[in-house]
Amino acid sequence: MITAEEEEDLQWELDQGVPQFEDPFIQKYLNGRDALIDEEHKQRHEIAQAQSPKPLNYYSYIYCSIADFSFRKSMSAVAAEACRIVSRIRAKEMREVWSQNLDEDDDVDDHQADEILYPGVMFNIAKGRMERTKLWKIVEKMPKGALLHAHLDAMFDLDFLIDQAFSTPGIHMSACKPLVSEKDLEVAPFTFQYSSAPLADSDGKQSIWTEGYTPCSLIHIQKAASTYPKGGERGFRVWLKSRMMIAAEHSYYHHHGVDAIWKIFKRIFPIIDSLLFYEPIFRPGFRRLLAELARDGIRYVEFRVAFDFEYRREGSDIPETNYVEFFRVFKDEIEKFKNSEEGRGFYGARMIWTTLRSHPNRKIVENMKQCIFAKKAYPEMICGFDLVGQEDAGRPLVDLVPVLFWFRKLCAEEQVEIPFFFHAGECLGDGDATDHNLFDAILLGTRRIGHGYSLYKHPLLIDLVKEKKILIECCPISNEILRLTSSIKSHSLPALLSRGVSVSLCNDDPAVLGHGKNGLTHDFWQALQGLENMGLEGLATMAENSIRWSCFEDQTAADWIADIRKGITGSGLKAKCLQEWHSEFEKFCQWVVLEFAGEVDDDEDEEREEGW
Repeated sequence: MITAEEEEDLQWELDQGVPQFEDPFIQKYLNGRDALIDEEHKQRHEIAQAQSPKPLNYYSYIYCSIADFSFRKSMSAVAAEACRIVSRIRAKEMREVWSQNLDEDDDVDDHQADEILYPGVMFNIAKGRMERTKLWKIVEKMPKGALLHAHLDAMFDLDFLIDQAFSTPGIHMSACKPLVSEKDLEVAPFTFQYSSAPLADSDGKQSIWTEGYTPCSLIHIQKAASTYPKGGERGFRVWLKSRMMIAAEHSYYHHHGVDAIWKIFKRIFPIIDSLLFYEPIFRPGFRRLLAELARDGIRYVEFRVAFDFEYRREGSDIPETNYVEFFRVFKDEIEKFKNSEEGRGFYGARMIWTTLRSHPNRKIVENMKQCIFAKKAYPEMICGFDLVGQEDAGRPLVDLVPVLFWFRKLCAEEQVEIPFFFHAGECLGDGDATDHNLFDAILLGTRRIGHGYSLYKHPLLIDLVKEKKILIECCPISNEILRLTSSIKSHSLPALLSRGVSVSLCNDDPAVLGHGKNGLTHDFWQALQGLENMGLEGLATMAENSIRWSCFEDQTAADWIADIRKGITGSGLKAKCLQEWHSEFEKFCQWVVLEFAGEVDDDEDEEREEGW
């Protein structure tokens, strides 16, 4: 028996024209979905019975030959030499930088020595050392193409954001309860917002750090910081930053599981969003972010952000009722940056609109309406739609099929092109409801898959992804810190590359995850240093893929596929960008050869002396 509230929601959905699960065309989709899952189960069983085990070097050969075969075949002599040099430098650093060579008679057992270094060591252990290596210097300079999976509110330099909060007039802090105990300081929610109330108004209020604080009352940030009980403003800044990122030690506790790290992760965004989405803070922060990405060799970005935040114009106590003003500012800052000296050669940025997968249908539908409204106001700024949040804890895509069908119908009626770019397979499951998001993402026509970590377990889906030209947006450091893998060495990326799946590398949430720098260099470096078969040519293939699968402009599904197939031989915008990337990569390879050729000669002499 349904409740009155559920009955009201059902009637609302019917009034909106949202289809129901019992509708024939939804049933047809679900029957096809079930058939696909059954077929995959059948194939997996047959493969297990029919195939004999292959030697490890067989898979290494497949990895090298499929993942970057066409790129290797088309490389110039200079590019091939640069790849050889990078490979030699990597091998040398593995011996000299990433091994302490413990002797058998050392007093400390290997598994007890915390300072042991090895190739592919966890990111937060490797970070400081990696940024001082020659391999880092090379990767940092590499043209990286496009960044296709990046959550906007998890990318801003946190120290800069905090500085902006203190220097921007009118920023206030509030909490739903006094922040008194150690537990309160660690986990209790609080937010910031602009208020036109003068600083003096906060002087007569009880501190947010005392029992006398009135819940939800606004305290000026200067007052909150100066009265912070653990060191005043300096201590407040340190504490606030700690509440806006995942600490290094949290990334080590893999035995605590995925849910525990996501619990911390989800507490972060309301704090950041409450600071970030006030115009005088957003503008300089976004401008700085674009400059950081461009300096890292990124020419185009597709951001994501969950559109359930409050956005305020400068000097406004009241938030906007929609996101049109946000997109005006978003576009304005992108255009200003492109026209600046720093932004020369930067193609631009667009937004994949996202909403939380945990929301009920009514809230998702209203959010979809907002998406279309903003798209019609700024069609060049919105390029797709996605659902975000922890997959294991949210609603699976199959539960959202009627709403997604309704959205596709409304887009057609409103004559807007908003394709799907779904998160899917960001999980450890094998055959559970979360893992099955991969089936629905493919069946619903996603153009790319965010993460796709569990895809390697599904041979039939791998074939479908290749056939339908779906790219995997791979985020190796994020997957490690959010406890899907303990290090790059055990990541699923090589398994996907060995099957010829198209992949691009992405950074996901760099500021929140503790990268300390914006860009793709950390993820590129991890893949190059941690995976023997990657090589510079493997990185280059994924950088080229990022351009091929970029949504520079609105395209029908047919035009999208045609552009991907044609690649650099096409005649449109994407082909032009690919041609420019190849030219940049060739210049980069020339720099590698000129800068590092001598080191390779020394390394080869050393190897000959050692009888290698």
